[in-house]
Amino acid sequence: MVQRSALHADVVIVGFGVAGACAALEAAREGARVVLIDRFGGGGASALSGGVVYAGGGTRQQREAGVSDTPEAMYAYLREEVGDAVGTDTLRRFCDSSADMITWLEQQGVPFEGSLCPYKTSYPSNRHYLYYSGSEAAGGFRDVAAPAPRGHRTKGRGTSGKVLFAALAEAVRRAGVQVLTETRARELVLDADGRVCAVDCERVGGAARRAHRALSRVAAKPGLYMPKLARLLHGRVERLERKGEAVRIHADRAVILAAGGFVANREMMRRFAPAYRGGLPLGTQGDDGSGIRLGQGAGGALGKLDRVSAWRFISPPSAMLSGVLVDRDGRRIGDESRYGAAHGQALIEQHDGQGWLLIDQGLRRLAKQQLRSQTVWFQRLQAHYLLSTAATGDTLDSVARKAGVDAAGLRDTVDSHNVAAREGKPDPAGKPAEFIQALDQPPYALLDVSIRPSLAYPCPMLTLGGLLVDEDTGQVRDEHGGTVPGLFAAGRSAVGVCSESYISGLSLADCVFSGRRAGENSAKEWTDAGS
Repeated sequence: MVQRSALHADVVIVGFGVAGACAALEAAREGARVVLIDRFGGGGASALSGGVVYAGGGTRQQREAGVSDTPEAMYAYLREEVGDAVGTDTLRRFCDSSADMITWLEQQGVPFEGSLCPYKTSYPSNRHYLYYSGSEAAGGFRDVAAPAPRGHRTKGRGTSGKVLFAALAEAVRRAGVQVLTETRARELVLDADGRVCAVDCERVGGAARRAHRALSRVAAKPGLYMPKLARLLHGRVERLERKGEAVRIHADRAVILAAGGFVANREMMRRFAPAYRGGLPLGTQGDDGSGIRLGQGAGGALGKLDRVSAWRFISPPSAMLSGVLVDRDGRRIGDESRYGAAHGQALIEQHDGQGWLLIDQGLRRLAKQQLRSQTVWFQRLQAHYLLSTAATGDTLDSVARKAGVDAAGLRDTVDSHNVAAREGKPDPAGKPAEFIQALDQPPYALLDVSIRPSLAYPCPMLTLGGLLVDEDTGQVRDEHGGTVPGLFAAGRSAVGVCSESYISGLSLADCVFSGRRAGENSAKEWTDAGS
């Protein structure tokens, strides 16, 4: 290890994703000298994401699309969806400030538009940038509040998280924030009074830095779908880091931890969420819980570490939503129009990860017709895989035998579903009428949507828990109900709005909300040296 050098700042931020970027912008706006560090090149899971920000209450994009929404309706829905993840006042602030959040992001250069997707999907095509990204229109929720589309996808082709992050990264640089990439935080330093006052890091430089960046980039995107490759490349990255320079970055006001979750840490996953180990870790190798563990080492308390979001989407194509989702006993799993994380949770926690979607010939034909118009490339590949590998049969009994599903249970489930569909009665699982049709056109197909390691049909997962924070300020709480002096947390390093239940866009929205909160309040923290 090269000899230690030192830097000084008012606020030091660990992690350069959306949460860290938003924290840096607000701290700089408050007049703080900000140093932002990232173990890799910046972006993290945010840049790999779909770039969807959950927002409502009357955003410009909603108005352009002719959508009526209010903060009260948004709050009523989210109160049901996210449970006790945050307190009532915090959730109300989140909803009341939601439209202004989109405006603020646009001011930083993030592009949005109000082209409304006309069908239910897990992620819209490149023609649409506003959509129903949760379960707002599903059975039960529409009785709580008038449904409204709140998924604001950053405008950009493909998965547009890279566009969202690029705009924020440029805003950070315009704000004069010092950004140190290829810099790994190793330990938080506490002063004699127990206040977090510095971060000890390792910084890679020279040719090693270029190699570090190249390996990290490959491990991030291709490695997302090939975890073994990611781990191999990451081992080389770690060897380069051991040759880095030791740097202590002093924080005269505060440190903010915004280093992501822990889905890439297999030991933490085994300990806190053992049932959720068969999915695809959604994030980079930097989502190893390091930020959470840094905070814990400084006295921070933890919460919601058992909460993981597992995405088992059955659409697009939207025709699939009229199918019937069943378990090995042929029993109905739930309302198929719910958000995919609801299906993932039910499959893992109640059905041993096993499930099948029953469709008939009519739905299969319609689904194939919708493939090109309703899907982006990765959705198209997954739909082709499901349709081409499905068990098929001319009767419910024969298709059940081929799939390994209980035939009697499947018949009972389909009979109940079809009777309700034909007679216009409420669906047994509560699915709204517009998604219901009788399944009576053989041959039938059972599509295997079970959760297991699969490159063709992966089940993306991300962790939702982290450090407990004061919900007014973002300051990290300790085990005794107080706070850790000089330490804040944001994004998936912290417990936030989405830490009980996730829907698309809610994590990025929480990253913006909690990042700005931590940045603003950390800049007001003065040590004796800074006052």
